Amino acid sequence: MKKNKYYNLLDKILSTGKEQQNKKGRIRYLLNEHLTLTPVDLLDIFESHGIARKKLRGELELFMQGERNVERYREAGINWWDYCGSILVNSYPTYFEKLPGLLQRINREKRNSKNYVLFLGTTDAESNQAPCLSLVQFQIDEGELVVSAYQRSSDANLGLPADIYHLYLMSRQIDLPLKSITLTLANVHIYANNIDKTKEMLNGDCSVRFDLNT
Repeated sequence: MKKNKYYNLLDKILSTGKEQQNKKGRIRYLLNEHLTLTPVDLLDIFESHGIARKKLRGELELFMQGERNVERYREAGINWWDYCGSILVNSYPTYFEKLPGLLQRINREKRNSKNYVLFLGTTDAESNQAPCLSLVQFQIDEGELVVSAYQRSSDANLGLPADIYHLYLMSRQIDLPLKSITLTLANVHIYANNIDKTKEMLNGDCSVRFDLNT
């Protein structure tokens, strides 16, 4: 099958990745990978990969509201936070609730010389799910929007597609044409229990379901 840039990255992890054991299991990984996606690339990914768009849209909306109650996510059909307990502590809502104000500022100012940044970092608070997406930067280049994101750690099967779609949804809330989204992936990996399923997907089986490693 024809492979998009995301699938090419999965293929690269499988073929050249190193192996490592961490607290969640054994992984095959690459360090400091870069993935630059144009609108055409994004369309190619979204058409060929089974991203849960409705759930991810609802998840981002709850993040931006600062919602920390896991039950609210479950009510929206989102159950992948169940393992964290009843409350998300020091997690995505802690930082994404700042996003609406930042988006309003970008739309109001639209300054070419300004680097608009959303930091998603650690605090001194007890954490049950520190964000893997650490920083998102919005820049304007000749009237077009350039989004850059840094990820300290990225589950290539489950987390990365969700983050790509979230970044795309953010870009849609800015009144500028999107030029590109670039992700810097400090550590991008596939868990050992998902390797065979990844190979099946790359061979054309779109029905595979990946296991969440917690």
